[in-house]
Amino acid sequence: MRFPGMKIPWKSTVSAIPYVLPLFIISISVLSCVAVAKAQDADNSTQAAATPPEASTCNGIYVVYTFTSREKEYPMVKNASAQAWAFKSQLYVLNSGADDLKSWMVHVGFQYNEMLVAIDGANSMDMDLPGRVGKNGTVLFGYPQQDLLTAIETASDYNQMQATVDIRGTQFGLMKGTPMPKTIKLVNEGYKCPAPVQHRTSMNICCKKDPKFKSKPIKSKFSPRRHGDLSLTYDVIKVFEGNYEAQVTIENLHPLGRLDHWNLTWEWMRGEFISSMRGSYTRVKDSSECIFGPQGIYYHDLDFAQIMNCQRNPVISDLPKQMADDDKLGKLPFCCRNGTILPPTMNVTQSKSVFQLTVFKMPPDMNRKTINPPQKWKITGVLNPDYKCSPPIRVDPTQFPDTTTQAISTAVATWQVTCNITRPKKKQSKCCVSFSSYYSESVIPCNTCACGCNNQPRTCDANANALELPPDALLVPFDNRTLKAKAWASLKHHSLPKILPCPDNCGVSINWHVDTDYSTGWTARMTLFNWRQDPFQDWFAAIEMDKAFVGYENVYSFNGTRLSKPKNTIFFQGREGLTYLMGETNGSRPDSPRVPGKQQSVISFLKKNNYGIKVSHGDGFPTRVFFNGEECALPKEFPKRNGSLRKLTGFNFVLSMLSVGIMTMFFVL
Repeated sequence: MRFPGMKIPWKSTVSAIPYVLPLFIISISVLSCVAVAKAQDADNSTQAAATPPEASTCNGIYVVYTFTSREKEYPMVKNASAQAWAFKSQLYVLNSGADDLKSWMVHVGFQYNEMLVAIDGANSMDMDLPGRVGKNGTVLFGYPQQDLLTAIETASDYNQMQATVDIRGTQFGLMKGTPMPKTIKLVNEGYKCPAPVQHRTSMNICCKKDPKFKSKPIKSKFSPRRHGDLSLTYDVIKVFEGNYEAQVTIENLHPLGRLDHWNLTWEWMRGEFISSMRGSYTRVKDSSECIFGPQGIYYHDLDFAQIMNCQRNPVISDLPKQMADDDKLGKLPFCCRNGTILPPTMNVTQSKSVFQLTVFKMPPDMNRKTINPPQKWKITGVLNPDYKCSPPIRVDPTQFPDTTTQAISTAVATWQVTCNITRPKKKQSKCCVSFSSYYSESVIPCNTCACGCNNQPRTCDANANALELPPDALLVPFDNRTLKAKAWASLKHHSLPKILPCPDNCGVSINWHVDTDYSTGWTARMTLFNWRQDPFQDWFAAIEMDKAFVGYENVYSFNGTRLSKPKNTIFFQGREGLTYLMGETNGSRPDSPRVPGKQQSVISFLKKNNYGIKVSHGDGFPTRVFFNGEECALPKEFPKRNGSLRKLTGFNFVLSMLSVGIMTMFFVL
């Protein structure tokens, strides 16, 4: 196989044989000695294997990971699993297929508690450097070379067909052998990858187009726009020598997605800095990094006191509502909402946020054509789902309708970042759910450490199961539940562990109570508790009912809507005048515990067309619960029967609903 740039001067080589041959023999002898020495010291470094033969037979995307070397790091310890090793490796991606590969992305499944320190030729989608990747691996994406073209359209110009990524990091836990990753895989949409071929110091894989994948035809040289839960668009709207103006649009596309007091951050890769902004601001206004950096040397006549931000990783926030009509900072459609982006399910016009910024560039990128969008986009909210964002991809320029004429203006260049909601990991939720029912005296509370226990003192057990509680315990903070939990355990003859379980540590909790079960229908009561000091404005909740969705009839104190997506989901929000979920307040007496903000409603279900439902066997409980877009942690079990079931006749159900209506009237008044 011939590699790019390889030239062999055959004539001069033949004429030089009489002179080179003695040196060649001596070199072979020296290299043999070196090889023996290195074989005796295999722990200090491992040589990369030769390029596997599979490369020449791959008609797709060829990916190879090669472990180059490693050496012990300080501190030197006796415990082999705690010894740190500095390692070097390389990732190679080659487009040997017939289609361009846009925005290549490769997952490397590190497994030896690795920490990446430096990456040259790519960026990590999952973390900032230095960062831990040794449990779930990381996804590397190309930067600055994002797209890999084909040999056909480049005449085998490998500079446009391949990407080489040099990786440097620290590895733990393997005294001998080669710390190879579990797997490597191309994660671009529309490709299928087999298991990688393993070698001693390398692994390679050939990923090919999935014949079943149907992609939309590309009508331009740019990538098609992608659909995600959240779409962020970086539009360059004006360009000048040395600087440009850009507009960022954040658009919520998920029916349950939401952001409150959003913070957006990215990383400048070429020394850029933000001169001014409209519709938003940076959390830190500091020009010292420019003054004492290369920016201050190049822009020696610039008044940096007027510069908005010089950080490589600025944190950007939305402006408050009162700034919407400000002539300098506002006057921009969809700006200045105090960081609230609602789902389109609630309000389409408030599901978008826009701001503009002026960006100054650094040499050698001073001409108008050279624009490098920021990388490593991340966006977070106060109590909202976590989003995982893709690298920016170049797409067709955005079109903007002119409000004064019939003309349409276009952006100079546009990049799109798509972010998708990730399900919270165990003990990393932001809200939780408790279960109770009319046929059980005990409440199944939120799981222990449902929202984390990282800073919890050792006076409680972070891994113990939560204790069952009496119903009235849900109304008091966790610190005041200990006596109630002990008394309840004694009353029910439950054993108590020596160390009691830790609290759930959730700022929001939801109780789902199965209230009645009769021959033609049943009811549940959902109660929201806000244990935080701050209220939630325009709150919403959603429940997924796999078995009971078809029987949903009505909700009496909230507004309820059936959703087609996500499947089997009912969407609740406060009625007019009840859109605030108040924060925690003081009790009625100085010695009383604090009282959470609370809202509740009864929800009725019919058994018509759903006669097989078994409410008391778990079918009457939701399978997923969301609050303000965040998925809440559910209990591990359902309430147990501890007495005769209280079934209602149709007449008794009417009386029950009538009492609910009277309570609702009192609640509203």
